[in-house]
Amino acid sequence: MKFSHILIVFAGLLCLSSCSRKLEVSSPDGEITVRIGISQSGTANYQVQAYGQDVIGISELGLEAAEADLSSSFTVENVLRAKVDHRWEQPWGENKQMLDKHNEMAVIMRNAAGVKLTLRVRAFDDGIGYRYEYDATASGLDSLTIIGDKTHFNFGQDGTCWSIGSYFSGYELPYREQAISATENANTPFTFKMGDVYGSIHEAALYDFPEMNIYRQDSLCFKSELAPRPDGTLARVSARFTTPWRTLQIANNAVGLINSSLILNLNEPCALEDISWIRPQKYVGVWWGMHLGTQVWTMGPRHGATTENALKHIDFAAENNIQGVLFEGWNQGWENWGGSQHFDYCEPYDDFDLEKIAAYAKQKGISLWMHNETGGSIFEYEAAMEDAFAKYQSLGIHYLKTGYAGGMPNGIRHHSQRGVQHYQKVVEKAAEYKIAIDAHEPIKETGIRRTWPNMMTREGARGMEWNAWSEGNSSTHLCTLPYTRLLSGPMDYTPGVFDIYYKAACATPGRAAWNGDNSKTFIKTTLARQIANWVLIYSPLQMACDLIENYEGHPAFQFFRDFDADCDWSEAIAGEIGDYIVIARRAGESFFLGAGTNNEPRTVTVALDFLKPGISYEATIYADDLNAPVITQPDGTQAQDKTFYKIEKRVVTCDDTLEISMAADGGQAISFVPVQ
Repeated sequence: MKFSHILIVFAGLLCLSSCSRKLEVSSPDGEITVRIGISQSGTANYQVQAYGQDVIGISELGLEAAEADLSSSFTVENVLRAKVDHRWEQPWGENKQMLDKHNEMAVIMRNAAGVKLTLRVRAFDDGIGYRYEYDATASGLDSLTIIGDKTHFNFGQDGTCWSIGSYFSGYELPYREQAISATENANTPFTFKMGDVYGSIHEAALYDFPEMNIYRQDSLCFKSELAPRPDGTLARVSARFTTPWRTLQIANNAVGLINSSLILNLNEPCALEDISWIRPQKYVGVWWGMHLGTQVWTMGPRHGATTENALKHIDFAAENNIQGVLFEGWNQGWENWGGSQHFDYCEPYDDFDLEKIAAYAKQKGISLWMHNETGGSIFEYEAAMEDAFAKYQSLGIHYLKTGYAGGMPNGIRHHSQRGVQHYQKVVEKAAEYKIAIDAHEPIKETGIRRTWPNMMTREGARGMEWNAWSEGNSSTHLCTLPYTRLLSGPMDYTPGVFDIYYKAACATPGRAAWNGDNSKTFIKTTLARQIANWVLIYSPLQMACDLIENYEGHPAFQFFRDFDADCDWSEAIAGEIGDYIVIARRAGESFFLGAGTNNEPRTVTVALDFLKPGISYEATIYADDLNAPVITQPDGTQAQDKTFYKIEKRVVTCDDTLEISMAADGGQAISFVPVQ
């Protein structure tokens, strides 16, 4: 990868504790400023101003360790400053061409115990990041036990926030819209609107450290809480260590948060020499039927992962410009689900001829995906994964979905230091065997995809399966995800259900009532919105999740045939958190636009100035039918039939505008293909 950069480092300023020079750094555009202070007790603090507002008031900084004082009696020894203007490329992503432009201030401190702390702060036009770089070796220590995090977030005023509650073993919780002052705790990204400023608290480059949640201390002051180890401590680290970045994305409009590149820019460059095998793709598979109860994971009459079904899916993919197929329930061990959680990652069930299927996929030019469910048994998986990866590589398999639906052993939390270590072990070992990862029940995304681009996508929020066996995901949930979970990185939401009311599933003899009575469940959006989700919910590995028979002969499936998951450019055009969202992406010479609204009908005027000048495009519009009849839905409610849609074609240029009209719970998807 080629890139250019400019780096200017200024000489340090000695003895700053006795100087009047301000310890502050501003973004290149001057709109965001971070100030560092030292209290009388020698505790570091910070504050953030943006767009003329106090976003974060004076807030304490530092960690606590059992063996050494890491947070008090510090004096400033030196300050180093740098300016970076750096263009870089990534092999895949929302945008392949990236700009890292920031100002940095490194405040070097030492305390009475001889502990050295470098507080490194970077200010970008789209937010700030800071991290702790500790060195306690002068005290004769070789390791430390972290027992507390004193990082605080003291909000400058009350506002509205969108978040999920704190939970150290999962993220599949409904999003809450409430006052900052009414929020007791939250996982990150923690998105908020305060006056005219939008912001989101998260972290970047999470390695070998527990994840951060935030807990309210008083009305507007929150404190970092780290996922604990089984013994109640937080982390074991060397006496010289660096933490993840604490991040605050900032914008003066809602979509500015989505267009931020801060999280990626705070990660290190790619660690892999050969990335030619890492390619975005579309995929289908036997997954949705299991959640609907029409198929099962284990051998038997309704087994989904059979040789016959596999060959059928490979043929469908080859015929519909789809690059991959995923099979869950192919391997022995699913009979232990909910019990011993023991799986064999190499041996298929007798009705799944792995070698034959792999050879057929190769013949058809289709990527075969494997699935490794662990049930949380991380020690067993770590012992088995290298043999499994070697086998997959020998069969030409380069894509793997992992799962951790279950408790980890010995009281280990998914998001603890040991959990984070495990997820990274899998990524690095997979890279050795040229395998890309789609992680479910994952540790949250913190931008490591820049460094490890084989970590392509992950779950980490309420996805499509919740629509099969619960109250489901609302259109408001889908209008919240881009401003919250997706700020951290790609999500394998598994979009694209066309059988909105599950008519085909309900007509299937012997359908299982998986997770209880599912007779009143259905998709809570229109079909047009399901299509738009392929654009709105970014993933370089994008699934059409419905049963393939529901796509066969369906005119609206043409959008997915035309859609390209390997996008080059993206921009969120318009939206408000929880209300609506409009995003455009370019892949090659074609553009794709997705729009979605909450439970309110909405019309949005969109300028097509993102299209290339001088080129005419055929726009194929997949829209809600606003005249759809009112029906009684499976839950007894009255609403317009969500399966009704319309397709329209027109020729447009970058000088045109479009009126995007959406029904309640609806959306719109548009493909723009250059006219030859």
